[in-house]
Amino acid sequence: MASEFYREALKKGQKERRICISEGKNPYLPALDSVISSDKVLTEIYVGLMQVPTEWIVGTRTASRANAFARNFMPLLLPETEFGLKWGDLCESHVEEGIHDSVKVYEYMNRYYVQEGNKRVSVLKFFDAVTIPAEVYRVLPVKDGSKEVDVYYEMLDFYEYSKINYLEFSELGCFKQIQKLMGKAPNEVWSEDDRSHFKTAFYNLKKAFHELNGERVHVTPSDAMLTYLKIYGFSDLISKSNEQIKKSLLKIWKEVCLLEETEHIALKEVPEENWDKYKQKFWEKIFSDRGEKKQQVAFIYDKNPVTSGWVYGHELGRLHAQKVFDGNVITKVYDDAMEKEAKVVLEQAIAEGNRIIFTTSAKLLPASLAVAVEHPEVIVFNCSLNKPHRSVCTYYARMYEAKFLIGVIAGTMADDNKVGYLCDYPIYGQIAGINAFALGVQMVNPRAKIYLEWSCVDGVEAAVNRLKEKGVRIISSQDLKSPMGEDKNAYGLYEYRGNKKINLAMPIWNWGVYYEKLIRSIINKSFQTEFGSSKKAFNYYWGMSAGVVELICSNHLPESVRKLVEVLQNSICNGNYNPFQGIIKMQHGKQLKNPDGVLSLQEIIDIDWLLENIEGEIPECDSLSEEGRETVNSAGTPKSA
Repeated sequence: MASEFYREALKKGQKERRICISEGKNPYLPALDSVISSDKVLTEIYVGLMQVPTEWIVGTRTASRANAFARNFMPLLLPETEFGLKWGDLCESHVEEGIHDSVKVYEYMNRYYVQEGNKRVSVLKFFDAVTIPAEVYRVLPVKDGSKEVDVYYEMLDFYEYSKINYLEFSELGCFKQIQKLMGKAPNEVWSEDDRSHFKTAFYNLKKAFHELNGERVHVTPSDAMLTYLKIYGFSDLISKSNEQIKKSLLKIWKEVCLLEETEHIALKEVPEENWDKYKQKFWEKIFSDRGEKKQQVAFIYDKNPVTSGWVYGHELGRLHAQKVFDGNVITKVYDDAMEKEAKVVLEQAIAEGNRIIFTTSAKLLPASLAVAVEHPEVIVFNCSLNKPHRSVCTYYARMYEAKFLIGVIAGTMADDNKVGYLCDYPIYGQIAGINAFALGVQMVNPRAKIYLEWSCVDGVEAAVNRLKEKGVRIISSQDLKSPMGEDKNAYGLYEYRGNKKINLAMPIWNWGVYYEKLIRSIINKSFQTEFGSSKKAFNYYWGMSAGVVELICSNHLPESVRKLVEVLQNSICNGNYNPFQGIIKMQHGKQLKNPDGVLSLQEIIDIDWLLENIEGEIPECDSLSEEGRETVNSAGTPKSA
């Protein structure tokens, strides 16, 4: 029996060698000594006995026995050799009682190289063993700033509290996401039951992944599992059979495939030129009285327009779209979705015939994604930024353009060189807005300081009082005020003149224009054409040039300031000026040194620093209010990316 197994293993080894030679690859086991050089090694440490994933044992410690095995660890020497006989004895021992002795391996970058026990590894690989007990010595790489090394060290941190060593991700931050999705605090230690249940779930999903030929995409089973958990959750995965997992995985396959894109997100800075190209034809064909079925559009709000200024702004946008389409598009509101079960609300909207859905808060993104993968016939948009999902398109406004102009106004009006900035949450888009404001102040008043406060720490009133205690009289405050708000002047840029607040400027989120253009693009099929020709996630991030961001200047401003703002606004809209260009000096002496450089849109989104003229800092999540933490967790923050 052992000899038959050996001959079968030999055939596999010979086949692997032939394939490698035909592809120009080394047909034998790689040796660790040839994989790394001494300048790439930081140190070696003894880890101890652990179960090592068999598939990640890829070579030998030294080259002395490498040629006895093909690259897949199958034997290459004849059965009659001493090597062949010993391999057969180990094979027979494994069949009768199993191989329990550990091997000795060196681990480098999550791959293992055998020092002692090559034949044991070969036999166990032949029998498809999932893991092998091994005494592990870890070779730590030098931290060179590469993504691969950074991901590896993130894995080591994760192992310290989870003792899980079989996950492999393509991007940074995934191990932290796994910890969070498992309902655990950062660095919280896993129990034995946690590890056991997770291992079962992972290998069930991995089996389904391979049965769906997951090898054809350049993502790992771990990547696929993370995507699955984001959409369905761990309890769903652990409760499903293999066939059910395959069906669910197939539904989210385009989300999995998105991970193999070099750049996951296609940032859409302006509406496509052809989106309004067929406007007249559209009106003639669609908005005639010939009884065509009207398009139904649902607006899902996390709160309601009475209590939330953010929702109120979107409600004004919905009303604009309803008016523009003159009843030929029917819109319906579903508010307070977070007080209900958001997924149920979305399912209700679809059941009632809505085929375009706008969910207006990042808090609604998980439910939006879960429903969108189940209903590919429905087009779902979520109002958030920097969220890479193929099943849900996102949209947001480049408010930092208006913030830059407001900063220019504040700088010209700050005779005492003090300006206050009140921000709600340290999320994507907001930190860029703070710095754009500071750049605007700096352009006209290099001596001025911006005093930064956060309403999400202990409320708006406390934050404003701290600014007033510093003698700040010009404050850039919240963009939106709820209709029920008591202080109707505490928004936009305002100035204290004695005890009276004087509004100077106000940024406008013109959601109506956004909704009008997006809905029209769907009805005339230009959206479907554009989206269907890409494999990336679509993030719409329009600004002043698209008309979705506006700035209203008060009559209290001097005419010269109003003219300056108008010139700068026109320059931004025409693409002739970007606030984030040239040399930018940050806090703590850091500097972006390219005098001719301009930050890309993605770089602006990812800003996690503050300008040198800002007094304040980006708060840690733990210091925020409960609502602040919820918002940061759902919307995301560049600081933790």
